[in-house]
Amino acid sequence: MSWIGRDEALDALGVKPQTLYAYVSRGLIASHPDENDPRASVYSAADIAGLVQRRRSGRGRQAIASAAISWGDPVMETAITTVRDGKLIYRGKDAVKLAADATLEEVAALLWQAPAPFPSRAAGAVAPAGETGKARLLTCLAMQAASDPPSFGRGSAALAEEGALLMASGCTAVTGTSGRGFYHQRLGRHWGLSPGGTDLLRRALVLVADHELNPSTFAARVAASTGAPLAACALAGCATLTGPLHGEASARALAYLNRAVEDGPQAALAALAARGERIPAVGHALYPAGDPRAAALLRWMKPAPALKRAIKAAEQASGEASNVDMALAALSVQLSLPEDAPFLIFASGRMAGWIAHAIEQQASGRLIRPRANYTGR
Repeated sequence: MSWIGRDEALDALGVKPQTLYAYVSRGLIASHPDENDPRASVYSAADIAGLVQRRRSGRGRQAIASAAISWGDPVMETAITTVRDGKLIYRGKDAVKLAADATLEEVAALLWQAPAPFPSRAAGAVAPAGETGKARLLTCLAMQAASDPPSFGRGSAALAEEGALLMASGCTAVTGTSGRGFYHQRLGRHWGLSPGGTDLLRRALVLVADHELNPSTFAARVAASTGAPLAACALAGCATLTGPLHGEASARALAYLNRAVEDGPQAALAALAARGERIPAVGHALYPAGDPRAAALLRWMKPAPALKRAIKAAEQASGEASNVDMALAALSVQLSLPEDAPFLIFASGRMAGWIAHAIEQQASGRLIRPRANYTGR
């Protein structure tokens, strides 16, 4: 196989570096470290030639736009997060390595390019009414969206300050009580976790803090592009997260794991097949070699034998590795967390990313307003 350097690959494709990295992360172009410079990569000349040929074959503008909506080419620029060579990168730093010792607040400060962490903001806030953490969080964001000032025309520093208050009040909503400490500490106390369990929670929050232009983040950026309040941007993201194909994907994984631990993996897999359901929380389009977030979290938590067998059975039956939704569900089983814990962990961590993207979008001064391809009469 013939390999070429980055500059030659970019010239052949006629794309920006971000697009090249996206092709690699989706498995369209093979790459490996350059033997002469381990910090650089080389790329498959054959894969690049194939992509160029497919482009020349005549995809129209409408076809290209349609394909870009679903795991397609990058549609906007960001300096916040990317997936490259199978790794999740937060502003140039490996997210898995950050999760080893960083708090969610420290990662938020990195993503927002803001000052030091803010563990005790809004300590006296009162949680809104609601029977579940999910209901209280959505209510909290809606109430603040209705009263907070627009983000339009405000500087990044002011929005980061507001974002810190928003995350702290969000923690109060999730836990149902005010308090001090970092997000993982407050959540750990709420769920009665040991120091070890609380540390696993910290790592999970960092791993889900952001993930490039996923559906909920795109929704948050659209809201931000209109100048909506920061809380409204987070609300747009959180509302999108409630969908079964996004943030609620862990709920299906949790149901499978609970059944597998109780009745055995084969019975749980047979039940899925009988209902015509796919095995949940395995595989990921951006990680052909496996989701590094899931691999790290599962390695750190050391699942109990029955739980480990359930995860392994799902991977063997599907032929794909677990993704982060499976890892969050496994964490909930391992720590005996409530059923809504995966969603609350995901939403709590991703709040940092939604705010980061809202700040970046507002700074761009651009309205997100694509055109639709009309197919009606």
